[in-house]
Amino acid sequence: MNIYAVNYILSRLSFAMAAALAIPLVLAIVGKEASREAFMLSVFVSIFFGIAFRRYGERSDDLTPREGIAITAFGWFTGTFLGMLPYLLGHYLGFLDALFESISGFTGTGATVFGTLDGVPYSILFWRMMTAWIGGLGIIVIFIALLPQSGASTIYMYSAEGSGPTLDRVMPRLHEMTVALFKIYLIFTVITTAIFMVCGVDFSIALAHAMSTIGTCGFSTYDDSTMHFHNLPFELWTALFMFLAGGSFSLYYRAYVKGPAVILHNTEFRTYLGIVLAATLLIALNLILSMGMDGSMAARVAIFQVTSLSTTGFVSADFETWPTFSKMVLLLLMVIGGCAGSTASGIKVARLILLVRNARAVVLQKLNPNRVVDITLTGAHVDGAMLLRVGTFFFLYLAVIFVTAFLLAMDGLLPFDAVAVAITTIGNIGPAFGIVSATSTYAPLSDFSKAILCLTMLLGRLEIFTLLILLQPSFWRRTHRW
Repeated sequence: MNIYAVNYILSRLSFAMAAALAIPLVLAIVGKEASREAFMLSVFVSIFFGIAFRRYGERSDDLTPREGIAITAFGWFTGTFLGMLPYLLGHYLGFLDALFESISGFTGTGATVFGTLDGVPYSILFWRMMTAWIGGLGIIVIFIALLPQSGASTIYMYSAEGSGPTLDRVMPRLHEMTVALFKIYLIFTVITTAIFMVCGVDFSIALAHAMSTIGTCGFSTYDDSTMHFHNLPFELWTALFMFLAGGSFSLYYRAYVKGPAVILHNTEFRTYLGIVLAATLLIALNLILSMGMDGSMAARVAIFQVTSLSTTGFVSADFETWPTFSKMVLLLLMVIGGCAGSTASGIKVARLILLVRNARAVVLQKLNPNRVVDITLTGAHVDGAMLLRVGTFFFLYLAVIFVTAFLLAMDGLLPFDAVAVAITTIGNIGPAFGIVSATSTYAPLSDFSKAILCLTMLLGRLEIFTLLILLQPSFWRRTHRW
């Protein structure tokens, strides 16, 4: 592996992080907040990292898959480490809690260890939202869009960051596509901010929540999340943009180029819409029949939480008090997540479709061994290699949930709580049930549990394979054949 090429790109990433940290630094200086020293030190440390990496780095236009994976993995390690510095240097959180908060933001999980946000400077709160926004589209995707590297070889970085299975051919014009995705991402953020302001929210709060919404993170500037606003138009618009953020941004790009009909013809998006509508109807009916909730209120909280838990994590109601059936529907949504190519995590709707269609094909072939069943997704043929990767990912996803839940249960969590926390962290959602319900935080968890969940959040965001590859001894050998 060409470590010099890896260091060179990590140096540019560190400088980019310094530039990002300079934004809340300006806010802290203008607002005369005590956090300005923490941000200033964070900027200096990021610049130091950039200089150090550059000292032992060298530009290369010929990246291999190993280097792409290394850049993605260590890029996320570097980004989350530098991202935690304002919390740590400002003495707002200890080391592990600061790292947890940073990883939670960048991965779009939205799980917080702040006991309360009262008294926390706006610049710190804004930085939390910025980490959500940067990590939503992807540290590497934004990096490729703003700081283009070595042409087609950056496909290895793009693929390693993980956004679900896709049949799109992105290699020929990767930089052009990432720039387009970034522009769409930015436009969505601007539109969301403007609409939130029309709903009566101040600009600073509107921008912060827009970044968290489009990044599908769920961080808020208030302890009670969006329940704080008691604003129906705000909730409905938030639900709409959470839904859109769970869709494929590359699909939106194709819709821009070829027309909106592309969206309606996309199998994954139609399935995603169907899942959201069906889950909303089921939960609303359950709330009406089991709790006697008013129909309009049931529909309001159901549509919000269904769109939120796929996988933003905003809260408009205490769903801990909901019937078991509604909780199980929400738990299922946490596992599914959003579409491939979205800012959401989970197993992705595309994988769910392929798993179901592959299962159907196996059943049909059992009935007629000579029958050839062609599995397609939006009209495109899906080969056996793709189906194998999907099946392997699904197995590993469930395995990570099991292992994480087992370790959390060993640490004292109740079995259902442990499973829910495992699902919500690998799915990068945030709120769960029990000890980390809609109205509580992750602060009461032990350091052991927090450390486990830090790894689980990264596994979920990078879709498992990238981090598992780092554990292979062959990955670190000087010579390797792919």
